[in-house]
Amino acid sequence: MATITFDTLKFANQLKEAGVPGAQAEAEAKALSEILEVNLKDLATKDDLSRGLKELELRIDSRFEKVSGELTLIKWMLGIVLGGVIALILKSFFPA
Repeated sequence: MATITFDTLKFANQLKEAGVPGAQAEAEAKALSEILEVNLKDLATKDDLSRGLKELELRIDSRFEKVSGELTLIKWMLGIVLGGVIALILKSFFPA
């Protein structure tokens, strides 16, 4: 959760210096403070993004390992099939 410090007093004083009536300046500062609190409570932090990225990397790595294992199995199966085909071809050229 992101935390942003909002100085309502400083904001209200700046509004007052700009000519905004005191009560209105304080009300605007309070309203803005509440808006920031509500809208920023679900804001992702660097830690949130880093954690999400690590989880994604783990998922990708596990899928690559699975595909790598499947490719190894396919290589073995292809080798066995090719060996059988070669044996049949050799047997047809050199009958026993």
